[in-house]
Amino acid sequence: MILLVVSSCSRSISNSSSSPVKNYPETALGWKLGAQAYTFNRFTFVDAIRKADSCGLKFIEGFPGQNIGGGIEGKMDFKMDAAKRALVLAKLKEKGVTIYAFGVVGANSPEDWRQLFTFCKAMGIKTITSEPKESDLPLISKLCDEFDIKVAIHNHPNPSHYWNPDIVLAAMKGQSSRIGSCADIGHWVRSGLDPVECLKKLEGHVFHSHMKDLNEKGNKAAHDVRWGTGVSNIPAVIAELKRQKFSGMISAEYEYNWNNSGPDVAASVVFFRGALK
Repeated sequence: MILLVVSSCSRSISNSSSSPVKNYPETALGWKLGAQAYTFNRFTFVDAIRKADSCGLKFIEGFPGQNIGGGIEGKMDFKMDAAKRALVLAKLKEKGVTIYAFGVVGANSPEDWRQLFTFCKAMGIKTITSEPKESDLPLISKLCDEFDIKVAIHNHPNPSHYWNPDIVLAAMKGQSSRIGSCADIGHWVRSGLDPVECLKKLEGHVFHSHMKDLNEKGNKAAHDVRWGTGVSNIPAVIAELKRQKFSGMISAEYEYNWNNSGPDVAASVVFFRGALK
């Protein structure tokens, strides 16, 4: 892993990293445009904060297992102690970046699920992205209500359990209203599904999105491209989220060109904000 090697994403971004979030066009819609730290998984979490900030993104979704960096030992883990949590929050504050979500993450016991929610509450995290066992959903439902934290069920491609929105809808039936969907646009496209139709099925239940544009539909080997240049029909996805009055975080999750994805993310951000205008 390459540590502490950080370059500017792009000079073409109209908003500098110091610009207040309220100046971004998505803010008026209640959208938190940010980065899934997995986009920068060849680097540390502190690097991911810096890279997101340099792309004009003020929100981040952490993922479990990433080295923290910045002089802080250990990995991003919901079992970290209070002292380490404080150090991570201080690094976020330095760049004015908010950790809004955490995932994709799960737990293997009721005690671990509670520890995950306790960690997220302490970090100010609003949404957990997860692919939980359906048998765990009644427990998760109670924890969502107790901690006032949402769980967004994520979809990996077919044959992953939650690959189809119909399965997600059936799983959340009868559970807390704080259980919904993490709409992974790219994985729907890899499964040969129309992301706009998937969003329509999940209307009222989309809490979070992993935004991706891919070079090919119906192929698990398809790779990310800059938003607006692929087959995911990102403008139509944006229009559908607006129609639904979506409110939550949209994570740029760019899983290609791993060692130098910053310029691609930055260009995608510019496209996204231009489409909103």
